[in-house]
Amino acid sequence: MSITENKRNQIKEYILDKIGDNEDVVQKTCTCFRISETTVYRYLDELIQSGAIKRRRRGKYILVERQIDFTYDNIDLEEDVIFLKDIKPILEEQKLSSNVINIWYYAFTEMFNNAIEHSESQKIFCSLFVSQSSIHMLIRDNGIGIFNKIKEYYSYESLDDAINELFKGKLTTDNKNHTGEGIFFTSRIMDLFVAVSSNKHFTHNNYYEFLETLDDDDELIKLMNNVGTVILMKLANRSHKQIKEVFDMFSDNDNGFNKTSIPMKNVFGNNFPVSRSQARRLYNRFDRFDEVELDFLDVDEIGQAFTHELFVKFAHLKPDVKITIVNANQDILNMINRVKNTK
Repeated sequence: MSITENKRNQIKEYILDKIGDNEDVVQKTCTCFRISETTVYRYLDELIQSGAIKRRRRGKYILVERQIDFTYDNIDLEEDVIFLKDIKPILEEQKLSSNVINIWYYAFTEMFNNAIEHSESQKIFCSLFVSQSSIHMLIRDNGIGIFNKIKEYYSYESLDDAINELFKGKLTTDNKNHTGEGIFFTSRIMDLFVAVSSNKHFTHNNYYEFLETLDDDDELIKLMNNVGTVILMKLANRSHKQIKEVFDMFSDNDNGFNKTSIPMKNVFGNNFPVSRSQARRLYNRFDRFDEVELDFLDVDEIGQAFTHELFVKFAHLKPDVKITIVNANQDILNMINRVKNTK
């Protein structure tokens, strides 16, 4: 049976996406399209010949990326003007759909504006890494550093406290001019979002897994080792995401941005929460929201004191704040129920 041109293009797009996601491209393509390994390797050879990918070793391929760099003096910059002049033409060369260009417009203008207004950096840099599957974008500066800026403004005890507040949203160091929504929604809508500063990072994604996909001499690695702040964003060229869908997850027409979701694993790492002080730091600013979703994915257990402070004491102090639990294992659910029902 002959394969149509449309089917061949689908297979090539699938291969490019799987390589971009660092997955086992050969076996997944065989399974998805019910074709032989020999056929898959023929497609891989065609993509190598066209310059879309290159072979790192047998069975392991990487996307060929084109790097475009911009440097700006931070004087009277306007992020929307820069996007239309420098960024949008590059996106249009890739024949991206309007929803993808709209996402990039939102993400770039929000993050570049942060650099303009908050970084205290004399220069701002932007780098794009463009492939046939996806685009990486770096926005970086040599300023005070995002986590340090938040820590100093709110007088938090540590940079980690500042990072953890970013997960909640509605956090800004300029309340008169900003709502604190930019990083929250941008980090949710991108395929990969990482803010790096002061040798620490904020992300909803698996940052270390991403680093493993790069070589030590990869240009992305070099640019990530930067003073100030580095914002790394990635989005698939054929993404079907819509900005409105992400906003609707955390907003309603009457109250705007009224719900947040906190990945507990990202907040606490491998040290499961046990103390009342950890709970108090966690529920700081919960009262800014109508609903707080706690995502316990990959968290094995929580301590009794932490649980009582969060689910009994805070619930009593702020009964109007609804706390919902997702992805909790049975041990965590049992602990919460036991503490709630203890008289």
